[in-house]
Amino acid sequence: MSEKFKRIYDESIKNPEQFWQKAAEDIFWFKKPTKILNKSSPPFYKWFEDGVTNTCYNALDIHIDQGRGQKKALIYDSPIAGNKIQFTYKELKSKVAKFAGALRKQGVNKGDRVIIYMPMIPEAVIAMLACGRIGAIHSVVFGGFASNELASRIDDSKAKVIVTASCGFEPGRTVEYKPLVDAAINMANHKIEKMILFQRAGHEVKLNAPKEISWDESLSNADDVDCVEMNANEFAYILYTSGTTGVPKGIVRDIGGHIVALKWTMKNIYDINEDDVWWSASDIGWIVGHSYIVYAPLFKGCTTVLFEGKPVGTPDAGAFWKIISEYNVKSLFTAPTAFRAIKKEDPDGKFFSKYNLSKFESLFLAGERADPDTIKWAEKLLNVPVIDHWWQTETSWAISSNCTGIEMMKTKYGSACKAVPGYDVQVIKPDQSLAKPNEMGDIVVKLPLPPGTFPTLWNADERYKQNYMTNYDGYYETYDAGHIDEDGYIWIMSRTDDIINVAGHRLSTGAIEEVLSEHQSVAECAVLGIADKLKGQLPIGLIVLKAGVDKDHETISKECVKMVRDTIGPVAAFKIVIVIKRLPKTRSGKILRGTIRKIADKEEYKMPATIDDPEILNEIKQDLIKSNILKN
Repeated sequence: MSEKFKRIYDESIKNPEQFWQKAAEDIFWFKKPTKILNKSSPPFYKWFEDGVTNTCYNALDIHIDQGRGQKKALIYDSPIAGNKIQFTYKELKSKVAKFAGALRKQGVNKGDRVIIYMPMIPEAVIAMLACGRIGAIHSVVFGGFASNELASRIDDSKAKVIVTASCGFEPGRTVEYKPLVDAAINMANHKIEKMILFQRAGHEVKLNAPKEISWDESLSNADDVDCVEMNANEFAYILYTSGTTGVPKGIVRDIGGHIVALKWTMKNIYDINEDDVWWSASDIGWIVGHSYIVYAPLFKGCTTVLFEGKPVGTPDAGAFWKIISEYNVKSLFTAPTAFRAIKKEDPDGKFFSKYNLSKFESLFLAGERADPDTIKWAEKLLNVPVIDHWWQTETSWAISSNCTGIEMMKTKYGSACKAVPGYDVQVIKPDQSLAKPNEMGDIVVKLPLPPGTFPTLWNADERYKQNYMTNYDGYYETYDAGHIDEDGYIWIMSRTDDIINVAGHRLSTGAIEEVLSEHQSVAECAVLGIADKLKGQLPIGLIVLKAGVDKDHETISKECVKMVRDTIGPVAAFKIVIVIKRLPKTRSGKILRGTIRKIADKEEYKMPATIDDPEILNEIKQDLIKSNILKN
């Protein structure tokens, strides 16, 4: 570890209360906390418990108070809708204060829940911040989610109001939201009191008064409202993830720790200052969108970009370069799958050469493991540091990263760099012993977790304890597997359920995927273990080829098999690689390895609510039949 980083990291682990008390001095408090960490009831730790603050005040009002109200806060760009709008901090505050008044007029008060089911438009950000302003708890649900999933979130949160829009846009199609919301409201046992719907131009829908009103109607006669004082341990939001039992898990975020940690990350991890333009190419329905489209950049006081588009197809594989060039973006944060899509469509970077990216300084990747080939491709094209970092919905900010604002560290391809200050990351083997350097095991974080992570689950303390804090006493179980090397670099190789057992040997699917992605014809890949009577499981590889590759598929498959056997060895028993058109993914870019495995093993599976295109699973099934993996 370099000296500066090591000093700061060690301080955060040895003296966490002192470390985070200092960080807390950088945010606005109505009442500064004197109790920094309550450790009396593990695993339920409380940060800043006697502090009083407000999320929206720290995102907007504080910057106006400090004379920066005319600074650009939000840039909205929608190549699909053909709209561009920019808001200063003063303009954004005005709209948020008015919509906060609109919510209050509909009976929403401190502690009430509001579901936000919106596309990537400024009104979605305004609704989130308006909830924070009056102390309501928002639960953003990805726009276009299936009705039954939305219904389960209505029931669990017992939301008073739902804020939605008439539609969302995808490349080549319009997703009508109103029928999905209507079906969800009918399915839900808990009854929503009011729907506020934003009518998108040219896609207006009929509303049924008085329970359904338009966004504009909600604003009429609404008063601007001020920020309410909130205890640091009250909740800012609920963000649901799919639960294995079919009941969604409501990740909650406590207000004080959320503001302190996220503001700290903008400078220390991403090296972003108030005058910089930051872009997180994600969706507000995911944790990345919550943390790094909306909250962290606004806490920091910089400019954040809200992009309603895709890396390819809106209109082409140069979409990202156009945004970076037009708005002088300093750093981009996106998922590796976005860059794999660009690489597949434009492997030679022809679109890139059309734009001026002279202000661009760094690319951060997260969401799933970034394969070394994609990182190297991006480095060569962009000529800036490309940083893979690791975090989860549960944590809301990075567990490991190259902390560019503290000290730039060297890249180790395939690693998510080192633990970020605040996180004591360790590896535990199946026998519960601590792993040695480079030994594979389950990756855990020693308790207490730092501020801004999840203090519990919504109305489910026992589930929080059982799911995350029980298997390894005194540790948070991440459900990721991998190792830490002799230099402290963390290698996330798979989810623990993606570890495959071949004749008693534990193999990481990520390690095999890393080899496959090095093949010059491969754009992206997935490896999964399928049931085998002799060896328990056998790995198979699914590969998607780069655009323009006309090489014989059988030859490519044989080359890929040889590469894996040469690199990992015969122990992998790796013999099968299938060329497919596309991989099934969630809308946030995660490959549905578990679902593919169930199809291959003829197990029952539930259609994932977050799947990008359900038809892909039928394509995969046919590919498995053709390859004799699956008997028809």
